[in-house]
Amino acid sequence: IMGLKKIMSKIGISVLECYRGAQIFQCIGLNKDVVDLAFRGTPTMVQGLSLSDLANEAMMFHLNSYPELEEATSAEKLNWVGWYKYRKNGGEYHYNNPDMSKALHKAVRKKEPLAYEDYRRQMMDAKPISTLRDLLEFSSDRQPIPVEEVEDTMSICSRFATGGMSLGALSREAHEVIGFGVNRVGGKSNSGEGGEDPLRYRRLNDVDDVGHSPSFPHLKGLRNGDLASSKTKQIASGRFGVTPNYLVNAEQLEIKIAQGAKPGEGGQLPGPKVSEYIASLRNSVPGVELISPPPHHDIYGIEDLAQLIYDLHQISPEAKVSVKLVATAGIGTVAAGVAKANADVIQVSGADGGTGASPLSSIMHAGGPWELGLAEVQQTLVTNNLRDRVVIRVDGGLRTGWDIVVGAMMGADEFGFGTIVMIAEGCIMARVCHVNRCPVGVATQKAELRKKFPGTPEHIENFFLFVAEEVRVILAALGYKSLEEICGRSDLLSRRRMDIARKSVPAPPAARPRASSDVKIQEVTKTSGVVLDSMLEGASVTPEQRAWVGVALKAPAHSNGTVFDDLVVNDPEFRTFVQKNNGVFEQEHTITNTDRAVGGRISGAIAREHGDDGFQGTLNLKFKGAAGQSFGVFNIKGLHLRMEGEVNDYMGKGMNGGSITIFPPSGSAFAGEQSEMAIAGNTCLYGATGGQVFVSGRVGERFGVRNAGVQAVIEGSGDHLGEYMTNGVIVALGSTGRNIGAGMSGGLLYLYDPMDQIKSYELVNQDNSDNADRVVSPDGEQQLKELIEDHANRTGSPAAKKILGDWDMHLPHFYQIVPPSERNSRFVKPPEPPPTNVDSTFKREPVLMRSLPAFSTNTGSRLISGLRSLLLRSCVAEPKSWSETRATFVGSSRTTFGGMNASKDSLQTRSPKRGESAEKMQTFWQKIPKGDESLRRAIGF
Repeated sequence: IMGLKKIMSKIGISVLECYRGAQIFQCIGLNKDVVDLAFRGTPTMVQGLSLSDLANEAMMFHLNSYPELEEATSAEKLNWVGWYKYRKNGGEYHYNNPDMSKALHKAVRKKEPLAYEDYRRQMMDAKPISTLRDLLEFSSDRQPIPVEEVEDTMSICSRFATGGMSLGALSREAHEVIGFGVNRVGGKSNSGEGGEDPLRYRRLNDVDDVGHSPSFPHLKGLRNGDLASSKTKQIASGRFGVTPNYLVNAEQLEIKIAQGAKPGEGGQLPGPKVSEYIASLRNSVPGVELISPPPHHDIYGIEDLAQLIYDLHQISPEAKVSVKLVATAGIGTVAAGVAKANADVIQVSGADGGTGASPLSSIMHAGGPWELGLAEVQQTLVTNNLRDRVVIRVDGGLRTGWDIVVGAMMGADEFGFGTIVMIAEGCIMARVCHVNRCPVGVATQKAELRKKFPGTPEHIENFFLFVAEEVRVILAALGYKSLEEICGRSDLLSRRRMDIARKSVPAPPAARPRASSDVKIQEVTKTSGVVLDSMLEGASVTPEQRAWVGVALKAPAHSNGTVFDDLVVNDPEFRTFVQKNNGVFEQEHTITNTDRAVGGRISGAIAREHGDDGFQGTLNLKFKGAAGQSFGVFNIKGLHLRMEGEVNDYMGKGMNGGSITIFPPSGSAFAGEQSEMAIAGNTCLYGATGGQVFVSGRVGERFGVRNAGVQAVIEGSGDHLGEYMTNGVIVALGSTGRNIGAGMSGGLLYLYDPMDQIKSYELVNQDNSDNADRVVSPDGEQQLKELIEDHANRTGSPAAKKILGDWDMHLPHFYQIVPPSERNSRFVKPPEPPPTNVDSTFKREPVLMRSLPAFSTNTGSRLISGLRSLLLRSCVAEPKSWSETRATFVGSSRTTFGGMNASKDSLQTRSPKRGESAEKMQTFWQKIPKGDESLRRAIGF
């Protein structure tokens, strides 16, 4: 059942009955007759096996199980084919195997062309057919030309990129070496979704003669002028570590809708890999597992995606925005929408790749070949005259120059490399990434293992130069001078003859001649019926057909046009104010709901000058009206937005500092304590990392998803409050919807619940359903009260003033949602009793307890908590340190406490005698009357 539910979750199924017959999958390699018979209506782009083939395969498995039927030799045990783990003899073929790793390591470490040729042969000639492109060969229409006439290696390398491998999944050393190495060849490294240290945004100028830098003392092989900053920075609103400074230091911003290796799942980082350093970059708690929310928490359709693209163009107008899509049936339609939504780059991500930390249940039967996805995207965009608007990048198991040329012929402009780059810098495919025990320091956060990391930037540099040189040799053999000339020329590809080796893949000039060029390749039944015609359609051959080639690659980023923020950013007084970096700047404006992402460009302008934390001025902007989507997006420290009116969805998305205050005009429908109308839309504060938000009114659904540092006060919300929170505080002064705190691993929620509906209706998600308690810490009470006071002062909220007017009466109505990582926080734990003179303190408890009726409920709760803590300590203390002491709850015959009755003499306690256990002491406590549940809870049993 759990496996079925996981698959349903990945696909987006909530109720199985609604999807019966939906056929939300695709067929790859099945004959049309089979599809029509068993899967009628299911998309299939590549035909293959017939019913006879399937029957023969079934009989083969049957024979292996019952060899006596054919008088065959019986095996002693089932054959282990090694689907997940490499087997040297008799197992399934793995691209990433020890022989390949050794050859590549030798090539990049010694810069040896012969070793690279050995690696290339293993990837091309010495392996079984394992991808669709293995069924193709080149069919050039030109004569070969000298290699010297082909574009140079650096020009080719500028089209190379690395996959989104996060800092956290990789060690700091491995991640930084990739950044340095890729920047040396002019490519684009990708930060992944783990944020990035601002230290990497500056070029090195402190490297000594042996390649050491005080800025990066843990690395070797550095040079002055090196830069570790990832040109591509990944974001999907709530991705970890996204701040204004992070965004403005990118040449490209990547929205990861899904990853090709495990579509439908968010990124995942095991708790042991969340070190102090990683947690600081991600605004999270060390040691606590991190799971990125799948995109549906923030993107429900193409309009939401278009808004996020707009937001990114707003804060960083010069950066191109890429959208990562999964290579699956129907990707062409999605790509057309993405192009119309003003994206600059579309990345087609195949199934052959992904993270080494993927669970076993995530890496089989997920995603599709990039060849099919690329073909569909290219054909759809060309047909709809959209191809000149976007760059197409492809990734998913690219390893050689041959892969690059095939991808270019099928329409790709740029090319992404993933696992192979990790291998180039030292990975040996130990396949222990997820348990934090990488023996060569590539995918671990353990300091002792990271010291064994062998990689240098030169290794990455050499790998890409080798691949680019291989591309040059192939282009020369085909008679073409550049990748641009063959881009979209799928007519230069044909079905490979299976009885001979690949043609038109000449060895590099410095390498040995290939000894096995005439070796016969065995015909494979499974591939003999594969039809690739649809994959090779739509070639762009004539000049008219090729008018799109290179246009998007050379064009600047798409623009949002003239926006509201330009009124502020282009004001000379504002520019002077930002450069002075002190004082106060104020403006007032009226806005409408067509003014989207207000504040985003302003935050970007400040971040370029001062980073996230360097701005010392105060910028107050006051608004009236109705704001469009993403009001206050990526708000930065020092920027304070005050809105009299209403705001749309995504308010405060990714905010990093400053404040946003929303309150209704007097007499509006939003005003009044009983108003059920939402003054702010859905998905507000998605992925926010800092600052304060005060909303005098209700908000929509999914408020504070992936909140990683904001303190917010609202007066009610829809469903899914505080999903995936990792830090920060949210106070809700009104009713909330269901599924509170789902996936919440850090931060605190304070929920005002005078009707006790949270427990009665089970509104808290099961992830934190046992973590909902009343406020017992004095620091927690102070934090809560101060936030409500700020809320009242900033918004004039009647609800806040009512609660503050009788604080002692309303405080017990607050629940505090406390995930496990916060249990030892000073805002949660009750105060510990003084460590000295325990005997006398314990003896005085009866005197204190007699005074309970005279104290407020909260004060009494604190005394009870102190008594509970004291008595629990007595259960584990040394017996000799305790005298025989008895404490009695003393009061009138019926004393009212916390709304419940506690009878006189209903409870007596004593210190444990020698040999008595805490369990016996707990049994003793059970003398509390069954009816006094509030008293039992207060004492803790």
